[in-house]
Amino acid sequence: MTNRLEVESAIKQLPESEIRALANWLQEYLDEMWDRQIEADFAAGKLDNLIAKAEADIATNKVRDLDEVLRDG
Repeated sequence: MTNRLEVESAIKQLPESEIRALANWLQEYLDEMWDRQIEADFAAGKLDNLIAKAEADIATNKVRDLDEVLRDG
């Protein structure tokens, strides 16, 4: 298999249980990719401004409890 269409075709031939297992594996793989990207961005300093803003907001009490945000959202 060398392209997405071939992969899609192969997946369509699998039984549902195998498709569900593949979907679970794919989500775990994507989650790992996301984690590696966040770690790389953090190491490169790309999140420094966001972290500094969050720390400043916490220091000046410009934050709300998550429960409050979810309830009002």
